[in-house]
Amino acid sequence: MSSTMTTLYEATVTRIGADAQDMIDAGVVILFGEPCPDALAEVSVVHEGGTAGEGLAPQPGDVVVLGSTELTVRAAGELAGQNLRELGHVVLYCDPADDQALLPGAVFVDGQAGPIAAGDRIALERRG
Repeated sequence: MSSTMTTLYEATVTRIGADAQDMIDAGVVILFGEPCPDALAEVSVVHEGGTAGEGLAPQPGDVVVLGSTELTVRAAGELAGQNLRELGHVVLYCDPADDQALLPGAVFVDGQAGPIAAGDRIALERRG
């Protein structure tokens, strides 16, 4: 049985905001592409080189790669794909409660993010 993988989005981490690890530890990963506004950089995993196909939109079952960690998309808000394409921005909620409201730019993922460092690969992949 063969499986295929399509990389929908790929980028490289350039820096981790001073408060980003606290957010990650709390189960929230904020991704933002360069140039990142200073106010957001403090809490964001900032990256560069993000390329995405037109019409990109995360779907349940897609895989988010953060360095050595892989998280499975449970649900995605209606603006998540557009924000990722245009700004490199998406907010990942790791293992959210069943009753948590899905915001337009948010993506719910199953699993917890591990350590993230500058130079790490970020990707959104579709496997089938």
